[in-house]
Amino acid sequence: MRLFVGLPLPEAAVELLEEMQTGLDIGRLVPPENLHVTIAFLDEQPGFMAQAVHSGLAALNEPAFEIRFEGVEVKGRGRVKLAWARVAGPLELSALRDAVRAVARGAGVDLPKERFRPHVTLARFGARGADPDRLAPWLARVAGLYAGPFTMDRFCLYQSTLTEQGPIYEELADYRLG
Repeated sequence: MRLFVGLPLPEAAVELLEEMQTGLDIGRLVPPENLHVTIAFLDEQPGFMAQAVHSGLAALNEPAFEIRFEGVEVKGRGRVKLAWARVAGPLELSALRDAVRAVARGAGVDLPKERFRPHVTLARFGARGADPDRLAPWLARVAGLYAGPFTMDRFCLYQSTLTEQGPIYEELADYRLG
């Protein structure tokens, strides 16, 4: 199963991000139920590893914290592949990520070394990408995004099933922070 650990967003944050998506008439918008902050992508794992990860995550005792949205960014060279809301979080967010990655590694998950850039993906533009000029009016409207704080008091283990209509995320387990 394809797994990741993420922060589900409070309703107020989801409503704000849905408003941010308004006017973005190209690409595939991430549906409200899929908006989250990815802490660690665990990729394809057998069931026994998922259970080992779950056991380790359940034992964590990390504090609750607040995040803010600070701007919108796009990713892609020449043509844009993704648009996301940048997440500013305290040291507790990085500490949670480090703890989750340590649990996953302890369960035998091979994780690549990567820079942590917390964000919420708002839209995907497919393999061909989007013309940056077509995105310019929307980007100008949302460029000043600064919102929050939003309290993060839980994190989840998710299964991601890829479909032609986009991924479907299923919450497998919920863990409290604080």
